[in-house]
Amino acid sequence: MILKDRIAIITGAGSGIGRGGAKILASEGAHVIVSDLSVQRSDETVEIIRRAGGSAQASPTDVTDDDALEKLIVDAHASHGRIDILHNHAGIQVEGSLEEVTAEGLDNSYGLNVRPHFVASKIVVPFMKAQGGGSIINTSSNSGVFYDKGMLAYITTKAAIIAMTKQIALDYAQHNIRCNALCPGWVDTPFNEPYIRQMGGREAIEAYVSKTIPMGRWATVEEIAESILFLASDRSSFITGHALVIDGGECIA
Repeated sequence: MILKDRIAIITGAGSGIGRGGAKILASEGAHVIVSDLSVQRSDETVEIIRRAGGSAQASPTDVTDDDALEKLIVDAHASHGRIDILHNHAGIQVEGSLEEVTAEGLDNSYGLNVRPHFVASKIVVPFMKAQGGGSIINTSSNSGVFYDKGMLAYITTKAAIIAMTKQIALDYAQHNIRCNALCPGWVDTPFNEPYIRQMGGREAIEAYVSKTIPMGRWATVEEIAESILFLASDRSSFITGHALVIDGGECIA
């Protein structure tokens, strides 16, 4: 097991990509601290992991609450003595062009897609420095790399995550702390509902995916989870400041 005895925190781990990442890290020996806004979804992820023979605990957290987010990380370190992996994954989609997005919508997008990544990374870095290293993964999107129509708030925040990731990587590489951005493309999870509404419904999005993605399909959660495992583990030990795009070729089409 490539993550034996490592301690991982994943936010937004109650469903979709976050749950997939929690499952695969646990399957490789990590003890996973599952954080999600929903108590029920957090518990469900932990139960799935434990039924498969893995180790996990639920720590439901509102990551937009700085104090709660700090408590999540400080308590994890107090309980386990180290934090090897932090995956800042919680996020939202706020659809709309410049004329359609409200200032509140932009603030909400930054409040969940950017600020918690910053706060959690700031809290965990001293622990990682003291223990000699660690891996931080910030979920961005392929939309943060090549942009898309009608999603100004979402794209702006996801581009910001990539910039922040690169700066953290540059500042802390000397401490053996790696920081990389996960940039998924189309993955068929409920997270996409705002964009599906924007596109005009399920039939329209299926046609868009089939036509626009060179590989002609959605990614599976399991495919994205493999990339999370790669970035979390020593398999990517000389990779930092990288925006790893997993999108079936969409950004080069």
